[in-house]
Amino acid sequence: MARKRPVIDLETYNALDAYAIALNEYYKALRKAGFSETHAFWILGDRETFPDWIIPNLPNRIDNIPYEDDDED
Repeated sequence: MARKRPVIDLETYNALDAYAIALNEYYKALRKAGFSETHAFWILGDRETFPDWIIPNLPNRIDNIPYEDDDED
C-alpha cells in the first residue's frame, strides 16, 4: 500500500518557510527531470530561472512610496 504524503498548506507557514519549501520542491523536480546536482544547484542560484508561479513575487514597496520633490528649480 502506498504511503500517503502529507499535504503542505502554505497558508500555515511564514514567507521564509514557504520560500524554503518552494526551493526544495523545485530542486527535487529538477533532479527528477534528470539534472545533475551541480546543474540543479546552479539553476536554483539564478532567481531569473524560476517560473513566476513557483515563488510569489514580493510587493515592491519602493515603487509604492510617492515621491515629492521639495527642491524645485
